[in-house]
Amino acid sequence: MAVMTTRRAIVRRGVSAPDDLAVEAPLVLGLDGEAVATLMRTPGHDLELAAGWLTVESGVRRPDDIVQLRTCREEDTDRVHMTLAAGVTPPRPRAFITSAACGVCSADVLDLAPLRRATPHTPGWAVDRDVLAGLPDALRARQRAFDKTGGVHAAALATADGELRCAFEDVGRHNAVDKVVGRALLDGLLPATDHLLVVSGRVSFEIVQKAVAAGVAGIVAVSAPSSLAVDLAREHDLLLAGMVRHGDLNVYAGAELVS
Repeated sequence: MAVMTTRRAIVRRGVSAPDDLAVEAPLVLGLDGEAVATLMRTPGHDLELAAGWLTVESGVRRPDDIVQLRTCREEDTDRVHMTLAAGVTPPRPRAFITSAACGVCSADVLDLAPLRRATPHTPGWAVDRDVLAGLPDALRARQRAFDKTGGVHAAALATADGELRCAFEDVGRHNAVDKVVGRALLDGLLPATDHLLVVSGRVSFEIVQKAVAAGVAGIVAVSAPSSLAVDLAREHDLLLAGMVRHGDLNVYAGAELVS
């Protein structure tokens, strides 16, 4: 079982004591025996993370586009070996390291058009404002690693009536989203039309990028979005609610989708 937290001695109020910290460690993704990326992540749900990463970085759209996802430990490093089905566009050959702070630092393409694979919501779809306001609290109740460390982000896939389909934590907010997207892919839920992506932090370009690839109807965030995130959410007809705290919220895009 993956270890998400560890302990280190710290000094608090002049007294040495153990403290819980979130684990951050590398995960090497290999495609047909060749390393294509190294992700700095919190261990746990590595297959979901790899599947979600592929959803954005390659032509993977459905579960059978992936022939193999296998975890192993080689040279004292966690790895996921991946094989794609014939004809599926592979990720570009660039063996880069992605930090836990940013999911697109090494990417050089910001065009979301190739990721748009479905209409994000059906005609007449809307979500109640009270449902939006309650989603961060529902996610917070699933954040066990955060309870211990205060140092991880979380993401979830939710229905318009407020049910969380899945939720994951990670030291990187983009990794937490990839784990959600990967789980949805493996369960055959993509495109996630009429669903919402819930995130515990801010919304930047990378989060909208992953939301578009997943086909969700909108994003609900505890913190604020960036200007580019708002522009892209509007361009791709997504609901974007931010600063969702204590029953209050701001709607930055898709106000017509809130009832």
